Amino acid sequence: MRLLLAMRRHLVLTNESARHPFRQSLPRPVFDRERAREPLSDHGLFLLTFVSAFLAFSVFLG
Repeated sequence: MRLLLAMRRHLVLTNESARHPFRQSLPRPVFDRERAREPLSDHGLFLLTFVSAFLAFSVFLG
């Protein structure tokens, strides 16, 4: 019985990672490589973290 149900699948392109029927009916998301870039490099994130920690420490001391 289970084999018969597996063979009755619809021949449409669906997003198999989506579990809900409504989400399966939606088209797959398209990712733009240009927009998916990270805004800051590792050095930029380190500098941002360092400056924010320094400011927070200065505020608590002051």
